[in-house]
Amino acid sequence: KQLDVSKLKELLAKNNIDNSAVYQWQDHYVIFAKIADVGVMQSRLQNNFPEAEVKVYYDMFYEYSKKKHCADNTVASEWDHVLLTANLVADKKKQQEYLDYHATQFEKWPDIAKGFCNDNFQQLLIFRNGRQLMLVISIPKGKTLDELNSKTVENNPKMLEWNKIMGKYQEGIEGTKKGESWVFLKRL
Repeated sequence: KQLDVSKLKELLAKNNIDNSAVYQWQDHYVIFAKIADVGVMQSRLQNNFPEAEVKVYYDMFYEYSKKKHCADNTVASEWDHVLLTANLVADKKKQQEYLDYHATQFEKWPDIAKGFCNDNFQQLLIFRNGRQLMLVISIPKGKTLDELNSKTVENNPKMLEWNKIMGKYQEGIEGTKKGESWVFLKRL
């Protein structure tokens, strides 16, 4: 069900959360922001939108940072965020394999971080709630993912291999097309 976006933005303003923090794909809305008390905000959202399921993504299991992982660790002064979501496959063993790959990526797959450095990605964060993943890619303000993303795989066959391996662990959330896994949430 579609939410009343004006009511949502009003609630955010009352809680000192920037309206530009709201992203949407179909009937999925995401607020990506630093929130002082997530539990309180979750309750306020649930009270204002009782028909909605409100999920919180506390479990950040992956973090790439340009500042930490790149030789040129200069970060942009302002960032835009690209949000995507997908599900892990229902198999618990495969879910753990996926998490293990990410836990050891910087040691065992260093070319992946190099690809992100080449792209000038400022950070990548992956959160999960149950099987659902939330990927946040932060890029310099004014750039687009399309113009940066091709540099990830440029002269980097390991990135292509990584993406192929990761694909067997991911599937689309409810409402995606057959064969579609990651979907982009658009900023409102």
